Amino acid sequence: MSIRLGYGTNGLTDLRLDDALGVLADLGYDGVGLTLDHMHLDPLGPGLAGRVAAVAGRLGALGLGVTVETGARYVLDARRKHGPTLLDADPAARARRTGLLVTAVKVAADLGAHAVHCFSGIPPAHTGQEAAWDRLGASLGPVLDAAEQAGIPLAVEPEPGHLLESLADFHRLRARLGDHPMLGLTLDIGHCQCLEPLPPADCVLAAGPWLRHVQIEDMRRGVHEHLPLGDGEIDFPPVLAALAATGYQGLTVVELPRHSHAGPELAATSIAFLRHQLTAASPKTPGQTPGQTPGQTPGRSGRSGRPAAGPTAPARPAPSR
Repeated sequence: MSIRLGYGTNGLTDLRLDDALGVLADLGYDGVGLTLDHMHLDPLGPGLAGRVAAVAGRLGALGLGVTVETGARYVLDARRKHGPTLLDADPAARARRTGLLVTAVKVAADLGAHAVHCFSGIPPAHTGQEAAWDRLGASLGPVLDAAEQAGIPLAVEPEPGHLLESLADFHRLRARLGDHPMLGLTLDIGHCQCLEPLPPADCVLAAGPWLRHVQIEDMRRGVHEHLPLGDGEIDFPPVLAALAATGYQGLTVVELPRHSHAGPELAATSIAFLRHQLTAASPKTPGQTPGQTPGQTPGRSGRSGRPAAGPTAPARPAPSR
C-alpha cells in the first residue's frame, strides 16, 4: 500500500530543524510537514532565500519530501494566537496573512513541496457570515494567483471552530472561487472523527478528488484534541485503505502540535503504529474488506475492537490547536 508517511515539525519544536529532519529520516519517514515559524524556518527573518536553500539541500540529502504548513500560532502577532487571520475586519491585517501565504507558496516552490497548507481563521465578533466568506475569498485571491504561477497547490484545511470547519464548507469556498484549479484540500483525519457526519474513511473517499495534503492523529467524537495514535476512537485500517483507494500521492503527516515535549518518542511510536495499521489495511483473504483482519467483525476497530463512531454530528467543538 503506497501511502507516504510524514511528521509535522510543529510537534518537534524542542528540536533544531536539522536535528528534527535527521530524526525523521532515521525513523524511515518519507517526508515532513514543515511549519513556517520562528523556531525552525522563520518566514519573516532576514536571509530567507539562503535559509530556504539550506533546508532544501538538507531535505534532498535525507530523501525527505515536504509540504509547507502555515499554522504557526504567533508568527505574525506575538499577542494573538493565529492572528491576524484572513477574516479580520482591518484590510491591512488581512493583507498581512495573505502576504504570509504568498511567501509560503514561494518557499514551497523553492523546497519542491507538494502543497501549501492554510486555514480560514475564526470570524471576528459581530461579523456576518456573508461578509466573512467575502473576506475569505478576496484574501485568498492573491495566494491562488501565486500558487498558479508557482505550480504549487493551496490546500485549505477545515478546522473545528473556524469559518471553514467542514468538508461542506470547503465545497462552499470552492464554488465561490469558481472551482479554481489550484484550490485543494487538507484533510485532517482527526477532524473528520471530531465533527463530520460521515465516518473518517467515508470522508476520505468523498474528498479524494481534492486531496492535496493529509494530516493524521487520533481524536474522539465531539472533542477537538489531537491525540497520539491509538489513544482515541479512530478505526485506522479503513481510513488508510480509503486513502490508498483515492490514489492520493502526497504526504500523510502525523499532526501532534501539543506534544513537542515528547516529539522524538512520539515520532517513533507513530510510524510503528501506522506501519502496523497499513498491514491491517491490506486484504489478507479473497473477499475480505480492506482494513478487516481475519476474524474481525466488519465495522469494528483493528486496534482495540471498539466500534467505529457513528454518523451523528456532535455539538460544535471549540478550536484547540
